[in-house]
Amino acid sequence: MSLETLDLAAPRDRTIGLSEAALTRRIDLTTLRLFMAVCEEQNLTRAAQREGIAASAVSKRMNDFELAFGVTLFRRLSKGMALTPAGEALLHHARVTLLNVEKIAVELSEYSQGVRGHVRMLANLSAIVQFLPEDLQAFFSAHELLRVDLQERPSGHVVRGIEEGAAEIGICSGEAETRALEAFHYRYDHLAVVVRSDHPLSARADILFADTLDYDHIGLHAASSIYLRSQYAASQAGKSMRLRINVPGFDAVCRMVQADMGIGLIPDRAFEVIGAGMGLRAIPLRDDWAKRELKIVVREATQLSGTGRMVLDHLRTAEQSQEPRRRGRINQ
Repeated sequence: MSLETLDLAAPRDRTIGLSEAALTRRIDLTTLRLFMAVCEEQNLTRAAQREGIAASAVSKRMNDFELAFGVTLFRRLSKGMALTPAGEALLHHARVTLLNVEKIAVELSEYSQGVRGHVRMLANLSAIVQFLPEDLQAFFSAHELLRVDLQERPSGHVVRGIEEGAAEIGICSGEAETRALEAFHYRYDHLAVVVRSDHPLSARADILFADTLDYDHIGLHAASSIYLRSQYAASQAGKSMRLRINVPGFDAVCRMVQADMGIGLIPDRAFEVIGAGMGLRAIPLRDDWAKRELKIVVREATQLSGTGRMVLDHLRTAEQSQEPRRRGRINQ
């Protein structure tokens, strides 16, 4: 390659770099926040009112952004605003960016208060009730200055939240589709049918799920992996569940069973924690699908924060460290 060619190419490369830098400077946090408000409200005026800014100022920021990047973010409709494909792409990146900025603010403020790390987690109800209290207590015993923000979500929403950057670490059902996320084994549990002591099934040592379908059921919420799996099992048995009511959690299932509303399906460890003192019985299911795996999911383990990596490593080994303690409590 000649020197003349190099000399001619260099200014063009610099021009492209300067152009990209100029576009990057157009992406500021205020514009992203206003864009998110318009998306959520589907109306520019309501978004402006929510953010305490003039509607004309919001409109100008959106128009300037579209002109700078040569894209259209919204389709203006008679009853609101709908996102274009470019707007959908920006919405995904805006969510991740604003969540990361929030994480920066939270972690820096916690350092000023003596906290030395912070990680966000999402987990399904089974993990939160059965395993995480003891597992996180053991973690905090060794790392007193760290903080975990834990939120409960159905397994499918856990996966989506990790994909979107709402949290670093998630725990979901082993049957959940984890797509491009990295997944690690966490725990196993076993489903059981909860009945009153005077129920016709109460004398059974174990039971097939199909044998419960002649009785009224108390179901978990429709997004629950247990509810979805039980519905599928009923259809495979050629029957439908006699669903009397849907409730939000395992404690509500046990209370409804106690009130003679029907029978319920919850994990065995959850029954030990919630239902054992309520005069109820838990009958183990014999079906193969009743033994379930819980998985830990992350976007990329190597990209976790230092605190996130510590939590991940702890949870991956928690099954071995906690099981001897549980056997000791059972044998007492």
